[in-house]
Amino acid sequence: MGTFISHNNGGGKTRKEEKNMCDGITRRNFLKNSVIGGVALGAGVGIYELAYGQATNLRFSTWHPPMSREVKTVWEVMLEEMKKKSGGKISSTMYAGAALGKGPEHFDIVAKGLSDMGYFTATWTPGRFPLSDVLSLAAWVDGKDVATDIGNAMYERILNREFKDVKMIELNGCIQSFLWTKKPIRSLADTKGLKVRSPGGHQTNYIKALGAEPIFMPLGDVYLAIETGTIDGLVTCPPLVLAYKLHEVAKHGVVATFGCVTEGVVMNLDSWKKLPEDQKKIVEALGHNPFKTSGGLTREVYKVMMKEITDKGVALYNLPSDEAERWYETFREVTRKWVADLEGKGLQAKEVVKMYNQECEKRGVKVVAFPREWA
Repeated sequence: MGTFISHNNGGGKTRKEEKNMCDGITRRNFLKNSVIGGVALGAGVGIYELAYGQATNLRFSTWHPPMSREVKTVWEVMLEEMKKKSGGKISSTMYAGAALGKGPEHFDIVAKGLSDMGYFTATWTPGRFPLSDVLSLAAWVDGKDVATDIGNAMYERILNREFKDVKMIELNGCIQSFLWTKKPIRSLADTKGLKVRSPGGHQTNYIKALGAEPIFMPLGDVYLAIETGTIDGLVTCPPLVLAYKLHEVAKHGVVATFGCVTEGVVMNLDSWKKLPEDQKKIVEALGHNPFKTSGGLTREVYKVMMKEITDKGVALYNLPSDEAERWYETFREVTRKWVADLEGKGLQAKEVVKMYNQECEKRGVKVVAFPREWA
């Protein structure tokens, strides 16, 4: 909790101390709590009790790069809104990038209390949240605000059973990913034999279904890997193309949705329990859909990002409808196999896929990987 500093004039009390005692606090305790408050604001070491009510410093962790759109237009904005709404009682310390650990470690970083709240990607820990992979099925989701509405609805309906170790603030399926390559891709024939970086999950099997070889590596290694020819391209969403400057080495993009990954904001259970009720309400209200709260990575921003990518010299190619259908039928086969595998383990995967399709349809989102015979 920090170091307690006391000041005492030989055991006696000054008039000022006596006055403070009438208010229920001595000068000694005031100084003690001021030190604690200073530690919380300056070093980001968690939740502390101050003399005049509880103040909270939330340590927020994310794997997103410090200067990325996610950090600058979503997380920093959301946390600042929490500070404003709480009258300054909720402050924060940001740990972005690999400050506390690698991308796949971010769920445990929060669950184990290394940070109080953070953004994690479930897809990066295969098999740990099996049904939640439904959020990363190939679908036309062009805004994180929409993805979060869908993910939160799925969490309430069924996915909550997979996240007992944390307080879920929001769950989402990210923005649709595309195939970004050094050379132009026009058909299934062009994808045969390519080495393509995969974010994991369904995208790995989609890449295999196209006849390419999926390669999993940290996004920070992808630029050099494409530049040197170690891989031919990658599957990822537009904001990460910009965040990692991948538009400089992958000059071609196929506008065919691969879905993305399952991720969200969670809070450490102990940290959550320590929050006063009024602060819990603020965190839930502003964090339940941080993209609506911040205005970052919404459908409107998506259009801006796509224009930025083309302005940076990336050529986008829209597959003809018959060619797109060939790609998407291979994706549907991936869904059928995934469901069969999970149901063989006693999980109600088919019902979960149907639920997901329902929630997407409510919001005008088409799930191209949804087998038509299940409708």
